[in-house]
Amino acid sequence: MDRLLISGGARLNGHVPISGAKNAALPILASTLLADSPMRVCNVPHLRDVTTTIELLGRMGVEITVDERMQLEVDPRPIREFAASYELVKTMRASILVLGPMLARYGRADVSLPGGCAIGARPVNLHVAGLQAMGADIVIEDGYIKARADRLHGARLVLDTVTVTGTENLLMAAALARGETLIENAAREPEVVDLADCLMSMGAQIEGAGTDTITVQGVETLSGSRYRVLPDRIETGTYLVAGAVTGGKVRATGTRPDNLDAVLAKLEECGAKITTGEDWIELDMEGRRPAAVNLRTAPYPGFPTDMQAQFTALNAIAEGVGTITETVFENRFMHVLEMQRMGADIKLEGNTAISEGVPSLMAAPVMATDLRASASLVLAGLVAEGDTVIERIYHIDRGYEQIEEKLGQLGAGIRRITG
Repeated sequence: MDRLLISGGARLNGHVPISGAKNAALPILASTLLADSPMRVCNVPHLRDVTTTIELLGRMGVEITVDERMQLEVDPRPIREFAASYELVKTMRASILVLGPMLARYGRADVSLPGGCAIGARPVNLHVAGLQAMGADIVIEDGYIKARADRLHGARLVLDTVTVTGTENLLMAAALARGETLIENAAREPEVVDLADCLMSMGAQIEGAGTDTITVQGVETLSGSRYRVLPDRIETGTYLVAGAVTGGKVRATGTRPDNLDAVLAKLEECGAKITTGEDWIELDMEGRRPAAVNLRTAPYPGFPTDMQAQFTALNAIAEGVGTITETVFENRFMHVLEMQRMGADIKLEGNTAISEGVPSLMAAPVMATDLRASASLVLAGLVAEGDTVIERIYHIDRGYEQIEEKLGQLGAGIRRITG
């Protein structure tokens, strides 16, 4: 099993190219099921979750070709299976995103419940309730959501809680439903807007994406188009924090500054000098140690939960005391236990992590528990004295493309150990 070996102490400096957004690429790939002709999707990141999605679509019969630049040609017309098996869904919760488009386009879908979900903890129930309101017959048996519909119809959907994948699933289903669909309390994330833009490039009629109310006028058919996935704001933020914790100077290129307002504000608060251009962001700590920050995660445009772990690493070595409160997901402080093993002074009180920064951390063998936790341990390793070994890095490969190469270009001492 692969591991990462990080020799801490290097001050990062240089440019890092930003890949396409995983959280936009996955729903956009699912949306190709709605098309009646081939779709070309560009700027797709080469990640484990993307590979899983390609395999999932391929097992359904969808024909996919990939070139050396990760541009995908997707032809949904040969589809012959209308099911997403537990074998694949258990490795990637985003597989639930095929439910809406498959049901809307083909009138049937059997999708495994994501592993560890009992229709409640994470709001898969909102996907189901929304589709039922649009006329779907749905039963849940043998661990599968089994949905049928002659043709979905428009409806007013008021989501109990803000859910990104729920908004995306219902948005895709509404694109081919008969009549008007109103999605209220919709997620406002840039990735939702990117999906809506992709659907509109295919011929969908959508208004309000990026606000809490999305209006969709259903159309008879959607056609394949060429679409470029937006840059990954979480990858961008992670590399900027890497620059901050090491006192360095990092420029992220090929990105979108307008999607990172909350993160950039906190980086400036910690003492970073931030400059931006149309498609780049530069962070310069000028050799200084960051100051601790207080933050609270919230749905977009608030501070993203997917950047919480990275800022936990920043606070661990910052000057002063900082508090981070997690409001989006429960049990998302698994990385704190590993950082404590590296000498971090962090106390957990309910859903809040209180950190008193220490000048440096100590290298230790640590274990990644999820995607963003693994990124935070890489950041901790960059500022630790000695060599840090990170186990279970298959988590990081789900969301970061060539992380050791990109950090290496910035001067980090990092390499992958195989076996």
